[in-house]
Amino acid sequence: MSDYQLIERIPTIEEYRELRRLSGLSGKSEEAAARGLPNTIHAVVIEHAGETIGMGRVIGDGGTAYQVTDIAVLEAHRGKGLGKQIVAALVDWLKANAPPTAYVSLIADGPAKALYAQYGFAETAPKSVGMYLWVK
Repeated sequence: MSDYQLIERIPTIEEYRELRRLSGLSGKSEEAAARGLPNTIHAVVIEHAGETIGMGRVIGDGGTAYQVTDIAVLEAHRGKGLGKQIVAALVDWLKANAPPTAYVSLIADGPAKALYAQYGFAETAPKSVGMYLWVK
């Protein structure tokens, strides 16, 4: 895995949009990415041969609420533990920086919930359920 490098930085707008598109996440407009990315609390990317092939971000208010989001690894690089490295780096940062009563959430798509469970995330149902609203 020495040819992969995990770096603490926010992805560029172009990297962000391309990683989301190529990894099967929903698309985001250039305007949305330009507005949202500077508000990132913490982020990591994984680079390979000069290309950004993975990312993950922490967003929120910086005190009471945090959300792990945008976990993405390009398909050609999956199965090498890179997603685990991204989530571990974000969780380690949260444990070192978030206040003791902070609430950390995420939305797990499909089988990704098994990955997140390895880092202490638990399903909220039936006590609470996740909900969403797409602004179109």
